[in-house]
Amino acid sequence: MDIAQIALTSVIVVLAILLLILGIQVFFILKELKKTVSKTNKVLDNTNVITESVSAPLSSLSSLASGIKAGSSFVNLIKKVISRDKDDDDEENEKKSGKKNRKD
Repeated sequence: MDIAQIALTSVIVVLAILLLILGIQVFFILKELKKTVSKTNKVLDNTNVITESVSAPLSSLSSLASGIKAGSSFVNLIKKVISRDKDDDDEENEKKSGKKNRKD
């Protein structure tokens, strides 16, 4: 066997071993990547559940606040109507009492 053939054969064997080691390392990296993606997916699912469980009460609270606001507007309207009626009654009473005083 020639020295060139021995050198070429040894280089091919070394490269084949290095490629085999590199392939094994890539396999382990992809396996870890799969685990990481799986854990990330679980975290995102949990985040989705937590977000939904928080958003439902906040939505109810928002509806409650809107109801209270509408109720207070209604109460203010009733107060205005009642105060108008009282003012009208007071004016009528003043007019009547003023007429009575003039007659006296």
